Amino acid sequence: MHFERAVVTGGAGFLGSHVCTELLRRGTHVVSVDDFRTGSPGNLRDVRDDPSFELLVADVAEPFDVPGTVDLVLHLACPASPADYLRMPVATLRTGGFGTLHALELALGKGARIVVASTSEVYGDPLEHPQRETYWGNVNPIGPRSVYDEAKRFAEALTAAFHTEHGARTGIVRIFNTYGRRMRAGDGRMIPTFLRQALAGETLTVHGDGHQTRSLCYVDDLVRGLLAMAESEHTGPVNLGNPDEITVLDVARLVIEVTGSRSGIRHVEPMVDDPRRRCPDIQLAQRLLGWRPRVSLRDGLRAMVDTADRALAR
Repeated sequence: MHFERAVVTGGAGFLGSHVCTELLRRGTHVVSVDDFRTGSPGNLRDVRDDPSFELLVADVAEPFDVPGTVDLVLHLACPASPADYLRMPVATLRTGGFGTLHALELALGKGARIVVASTSEVYGDPLEHPQRETYWGNVNPIGPRSVYDEAKRFAEALTAAFHTEHGARTGIVRIFNTYGRRMRAGDGRMIPTFLRQALAGETLTVHGDGHQTRSLCYVDDLVRGLLAMAESEHTGPVNLGNPDEITVLDVARLVIEVTGSRSGIRHVEPMVDDPRRRCPDIQLAQRLLGWRPRVSLRDGLRAMVDTADRALAR
């Protein structure tokens, strides 16, 4: 399926900018909507002069319009790193609520397919492992992470309601830990933090005992899955992530190995409500979308180190 004109909310963010690049490569006209609260103009440097690219500076939590025809909306806007959503809890909830409402209204008015980016955080600290889409989650609704968790849970409910009540062409993807080029050094997430510390020769800081697990998907794989969902008519939710589970401590060791750093590892206080295990069941994505990740963690880390992301050390 070919999309003529797509709107990408959060288009200047880490994931959104990669989505814009890939859509343009596929011949789609792209409108990026971002207020640069957490996104960066630098993420768009490779596409901003493309005649098929438009930039709309706007806060999606406020009503916005995109004149002209649109046949795809990808709603990716939302602070996603702990450093951001803990600093902007109300803005995070507004984006998850009002931002999703406005994106859905835009798609409905245009008759466009819309895919809303949810997160593995809707599963909380899971009691089921690996996590399937049928699992309802174990979430603390008033904990420090809840502003992100509940923003996404509400976004899913609102998306499902638009499909049921208005017949909107909706899809929901639950994105697990994703990493790759263009992550900010101060992002607060594990991979950029470990890489910055290793490249600078600093001690890597592991929260808690490091035996908590994550499943890390390289951004190119994630974008491929996201667009496969867009090209389908499935409503979801569908998990997108890497089913290869690894401990945080082993991630730190691998980062040291890949960077050739002499850094050591130091354990610090565990994060509040930090999930002990996180791993997606991706059977649904494999069956419905024909998708699974291809890039190993080692190769993905090497790609980050071998590119301009050495700036992480600064």
